Amino acid sequence: MFRFIGQRLLAAIPVLLGILFVTFALARLLPGDPCRAMLGEKATDQICDAFNERYGLNESIPKQFAIYMGDVFQGDLGQSFRYGKPVTQLMLERLPVTIELAFSALLFATLVGIPLGIWSAYKRNSPVDVGTMVVANIGVSMPVFWLGLMLAYIFALALKDTPFQLPPSGRNSPGLIVPSLMEAWGIEPGPGAFRTILTFISNMHLLNSLLTLNLQVFTDTARHMILPAIALGTIPLALIARMTRSSLLDVLGLDYVRTARAKGLRERGVVMRHGFRNALIPVVTIVGLSLGALLGGAVLTETIFNLSGVGRILFDAIQARDYSIVQGFTLVIAAAYVIINLFVDVLYAFLDPRVRLG
Repeated sequence: MFRFIGQRLLAAIPVLLGILFVTFALARLLPGDPCRAMLGEKATDQICDAFNERYGLNESIPKQFAIYMGDVFQGDLGQSFRYGKPVTQLMLERLPVTIELAFSALLFATLVGIPLGIWSAYKRNSPVDVGTMVVANIGVSMPVFWLGLMLAYIFALALKDTPFQLPPSGRNSPGLIVPSLMEAWGIEPGPGAFRTILTFISNMHLLNSLLTLNLQVFTDTARHMILPAIALGTIPLALIARMTRSSLLDVLGLDYVRTARAKGLRERGVVMRHGFRNALIPVVTIVGLSLGALLGGAVLTETIFNLSGVGRILFDAIQARDYSIVQGFTLVIAAAYVIINLFVDVLYAFLDPRVRLG
């Protein structure tokens, strides 16, 4: 298995380099100038020439790419033109928000979608089955921006002053202080990989509050995350439910399942013990692809619910021609896809003993 993982990681290197080069080239070939996009009417030829000289934008694209790759191998993803900060620092601030939102949405989609798919397959061609699939089709068809606005209206306005009221935007309530792990554990701030990891985890408020046993922060963050997670997770939920139903129905028609029924096993035991595990491989694939897509950034969801994550900063960076942000975040998202796909492939071997990774 370790040999398989090593081979897949080595094979991913040219893929990541190709994605990075295409992104690098397309960003510079698109119409627009970073200097004029940022300064607008204040941009003069002299100022823009100095700007391009400072950031090396007056060089050819291959030479710029070679310089950039040299910096990447040293752990430097460049500096944002717009924010004047290193891209790695912006990642520490923005990426945890998207990771928290993506995993919350995927948890909602999985915990609801898989049982719905199983129930629908168990009650095949019944009113329950038809109703579940109708709801799944509606979930796939609803635009995220419309669903997000409707959820905010219902739970923030229509249900105001009731136990079901939920915050419509933001990540935490105004005035709530979220202490970092270094503060909670008495670690002095400073440079270093360990402190960087602690800072990254601290910006994931749900995980931070669990590690520091801060129930107030956990409850407040969870309440703020419910509506964005539902809005973002509805489409993956529908896909997971439909795939679970389809895969389980295929498995339930196989010979070994009929043999289990002939032995007198209860139908529920046949479905769960003999059918469900073997039907999981397509479902795991859909879950992995959904997580990768969610980590790619949910621009509309983050905009509607005022969450400063990857989606919003990427959208703003593309408009402002902030190449360093686009390249850095694209590289991280592509690496996340590779790792998720690798994890899914390894998981196949545990779900189905016939799969060999050697």
